[in-house]
Amino acid sequence: MAMEIAWWRLGETTAAEIGRQVAKAVPSMDAVVKVFCVHTEPNFSLPWQRKRQYSSSSSGFIIGGRRVLTNAHSVEHFTQVKLKKRGSDTKYLATVLAIGTECDIALLTVSDDEFWEGVSPVEFGSLPALQDAVTVVGYPIGGDTISVTSGVVSRMEILSYVHGSTELLGLQIDAAINSGNSGGPAFNDKGKCVGIAFQSLKHEDVENIGYVIPTPVITHFIHDYEKSGEYTGFPILGIEWQKMENPDLRKAMGMAPEQKGVRIRRIEPTAPEFQFLKPSDIILSFDGIDIANDGTVPFRHGERIGFSYLVSQKYTGENAVLKVLRKSKVLEFSVKLASHKRLIPAHIRGRPPSYYIVAGFVFTAISVPYLRSEYGKDYEYEAPVKLLEKHLHSMAQTPDEQLVVVSQVLVSDINIGYEEIVNTQVLAFNGKPVKNLKELASMVESCKEEFLQFDLEYQQIVVLETKTAKAATPDILTTHCIPSAMSDDLKV
Repeated sequence: MAMEIAWWRLGETTAAEIGRQVAKAVPSMDAVVKVFCVHTEPNFSLPWQRKRQYSSSSSGFIIGGRRVLTNAHSVEHFTQVKLKKRGSDTKYLATVLAIGTECDIALLTVSDDEFWEGVSPVEFGSLPALQDAVTVVGYPIGGDTISVTSGVVSRMEILSYVHGSTELLGLQIDAAINSGNSGGPAFNDKGKCVGIAFQSLKHEDVENIGYVIPTPVITHFIHDYEKSGEYTGFPILGIEWQKMENPDLRKAMGMAPEQKGVRIRRIEPTAPEFQFLKPSDIILSFDGIDIANDGTVPFRHGERIGFSYLVSQKYTGENAVLKVLRKSKVLEFSVKLASHKRLIPAHIRGRPPSYYIVAGFVFTAISVPYLRSEYGKDYEYEAPVKLLEKHLHSMAQTPDEQLVVVSQVLVSDINIGYEEIVNTQVLAFNGKPVKNLKELASMVESCKEEFLQFDLEYQQIVVLETKTAKAATPDILTTHCIPSAMSDDLKV
């Protein structure tokens, strides 16, 4: 019996201690808010309309300067955002200041002074070490009140940010991050914020793996906004590279035994690096920090990290010093860093999709949201091989280049025989290469020739009589309740 009482007392003190630790660890719980958002997403498959609106709730937290941080995916395609403080029954209308798609962070503010009363903003702490305790606070599904889960930092590396289709520094923690937790802060044991909860790993073999956006990424986003009044993005090196771990490869490339680095395979033609670097150059160092043969750089004691971390720490438009080995000579270049221009963009940054219609042929530009709309979340398996190959490997030759396709044919007497053309790339119009959607629309609109001829992928051609094709378009638009033959951005 005495033994039982001793155990019970031990349990009691432990619970009390835990309560005190949580209270000590999270003094800023009142700064955590619930974010209510009404989203109206574009309909990429029918680009002249939007989808039915839907509501979501997530978490956010108050920082200095009368601002609130949350996730970008929490307020994406927003039509209205409201915030509710802990223990309050009032929802305050919020203004979205900036959405950082790549880093999955958004910055909000509220004009009502009452919202800011009696709340101390969250303070940021430094990057935690492995095994450091973290406490994630937010409003996950399963209830209306605040929820606190705790765990430790189990890994730190360059992570794939699902929402932004980018790779940035991320923390892996063993605390549950559920739907609605997104945008909530992760505190260290001193009560300082060390990150923002943003995604979890969903897999049948995995339990309790959550991911947190760490402070270096958050401060980069905030400073970027403060510097330029908008979000300009994270710069990247517009190159593809190869590891130099094979001794024979290093020898063939003329590397001395003590030299280490990575070999450049390809360079984006639209990237600033294109003027300086050449394929088969070996990048030895970035801003004076040596790069290893596997592409990593020293991080903290006993840790290494991919050298893209160094690039993501810089700001768009800043210069970086690259040391390269070219034909056994060491060269140094100062390169102005820019954000990435993809042939198939990962996002269209909240803008409505572009389209152009003539004789029932719907032309649009391919983007990742378009592929997702057409082929579902598994588009990387379901989409046509030709489109995927361009998505994964093709590089834009000019900044305004787009991949233009016939997305569908709205059936009419004028387009008999062409009904089955779906998501097929347009290569040329009347013998002229098609560079982007705007150029195609203006060529068709101003065409005075007898026929409109579109050269498509797989040597397929579409030929229509110019006069009858243009005359048939208004009736087709009326039949399908389409307000205009082209999106507003093409009319300018």
